[in-house]
Amino acid sequence: MRIRLRRTSLLVSIVAALALATSALGNRKPPENVPQMAEQKRAVHALNRLTFGPRPGDVDRVMAVGVDRWIQQQLHPDKIDDSALDMRLTLYPTLRMSSRELAENFPPQPLIKAIAQGKESFPSDRVKRAIYEAQLDRYEEKQERKQEVQGDAKADSITSIPPQSPALPDDQMTSLWSMEPNPRFQAVLAMSGQQRELLISSLKNQLHEFTDGMTPRQRETMEALRNPQQVVTEELVDSKLLRAIYSERQLQEVMTDFWFNHFNVFIGKGADRYLLTSYERDVIRPHAFGKFEDLLVATAQSPAMLFYLDNWLSVGPNSDVANGIPKRNGRFPQRNPPAVRTNKKRGGLNENYGRELLELHTLGVNGGYTQNDVTEAARVFTGWTLKEPRQGGGFVFDERKHEPGPKLVLGHRIKPAGEKEGLLLLHILAHHPATAKFICTKIAMRFVSDDPPPDLVDRMARTFLKKDGDIREVLKTMLDSPQFWTDGQYRAKVKTPLEFVVSSLRATGADVSDPMPVSRQLQNMGMPLYGAQPPTGYSTKAEAWVNSSALLGRMNFALALTAGKLKGTQVDTERLLAADNSANAEQALALLERMFLTDDVSKQTHDVISARLQDSNISGRKLDDPARPPNVGMIEGLLLGSPEFQRR
Repeated sequence: MRIRLRRTSLLVSIVAALALATSALGNRKPPENVPQMAEQKRAVHALNRLTFGPRPGDVDRVMAVGVDRWIQQQLHPDKIDDSALDMRLTLYPTLRMSSRELAENFPPQPLIKAIAQGKESFPSDRVKRAIYEAQLDRYEEKQERKQEVQGDAKADSITSIPPQSPALPDDQMTSLWSMEPNPRFQAVLAMSGQQRELLISSLKNQLHEFTDGMTPRQRETMEALRNPQQVVTEELVDSKLLRAIYSERQLQEVMTDFWFNHFNVFIGKGADRYLLTSYERDVIRPHAFGKFEDLLVATAQSPAMLFYLDNWLSVGPNSDVANGIPKRNGRFPQRNPPAVRTNKKRGGLNENYGRELLELHTLGVNGGYTQNDVTEAARVFTGWTLKEPRQGGGFVFDERKHEPGPKLVLGHRIKPAGEKEGLLLLHILAHHPATAKFICTKIAMRFVSDDPPPDLVDRMARTFLKKDGDIREVLKTMLDSPQFWTDGQYRAKVKTPLEFVVSSLRATGADVSDPMPVSRQLQNMGMPLYGAQPPTGYSTKAEAWVNSSALLGRMNFALALTAGKLKGTQVDTERLLAADNSANAEQALALLERMFLTDDVSKQTHDVISARLQDSNISGRKLDDPARPPNVGMIEGLLLGSPEFQRR
């Protein structure tokens, strides 16, 4: 315990020393009228701002192509070969399924409950049926336990103790392990439901090894026998990390992350666990460089957004549904004027989407709208709803839920037109000057500075309005501006946890075979993927992420990564061996500074790390021990934790 405490204390002191090495890790506001960057700096800067961080050799590759030409390539991702990433993603079949297919293949709890009540039937497919049976058995067992303790004064304490699950007999387990992957899978399907449950219980943490060699669909099925919902969410999380780490279309992935955060949806809210795969794939990524209005409409009609912000439940106070007016022979009855309606109301107006549409998606909090505008916007979008959301149903417009009559939003009178009212309001908002300024400010905050130059934002906003909200043209305006390329912007913006973790993996040339441990690291740092509950998403400002605890967490991750202690991830050993051939730790440090930071290391940071080369209490031996090769992993970890690397 004393050794562990001493090591933690030393790490804290290193974090403090490295943070103080450049006075503060927070976002630095660049001075005015500073020189433009040299060409190598431009390449590093472009890689730091437009990608998730440079990989070994990326700077040379960008310089060989030319920085400006490389940027043009990134702005047109459809022309970039990304087949290597595509091969990695073939291991995740859920990424190609519709929301309905996901719900059918990996049944959510409401569907299992419906089967238990006889309202739905089992699928005929043998593989699907096994997954349904496993979930139904667990559901019925849970219901039985509830009945057993009903009325018992100790019900709470009893239900909190999980039942003990017996294991499959050793001889059966041995027989299964001795089989080839496909016969093993077929043997599992041939088992009874009780036997499969015992198998899953027996495997515990060995499921990954048990499914080794099976096809991706077979592996999914085995994992779904334990938790079908988890298969969907984990494959989505894994794919996001793999795209960020390995995609050649880096700017597209950065913009996809930007827009998802702007139009945030929380994965932990019910049906959104099944709707987010399509949301990112079909709504966000295809529109990352397109027209803002198209993206706005796509998100407004997205089942994920409709469910997340509850607009699918919104009912106009004077609508047919609210007043209990039934359909007659498939046609709507004659409407009475709203003022004389006396029927009992059913349902209600939900303002969540109307508010977030104005405040977060378009105009911004200071965009000049009023509470009345929020209410009127909510009235416009009544009837924008979903068909069977928990079964992956899509967007529909329900006239019977729609609020009748004209609406007045931002001074615009919107005539009664059903679904077209919403499309008209989205068009008005997409072309509003306040929207142009708000969106361009957020883009500049992501790529330029936490406090972007007002004249740059104004120039981007003019492009936004002139080019009909063309996102690619807005980015070009930003990238053509001198403010983006001033020396004062170089390594001046603090990385979010996602940016730090992924840039570390890219810088070290890591091979990630299992992204889930990386995902857990992001949870520990306070940034679980798809895990932002409020509609605001995650902040990109330094103040949200810079504190002593966060810096220690980053240092621990860096040291675990470079020491080979991050499960499912291997660091590029060839490059490490090249560093190990250095005569001593100081030379290894110099080589690694060049690899990770292209020699952009302050004297203070270099001195702090160099001083630690003599300290044997960090790793049990001196980093600079002439009798042994330098501890390259430790040096790498300290460099990844440096202020220079933590800024982009």
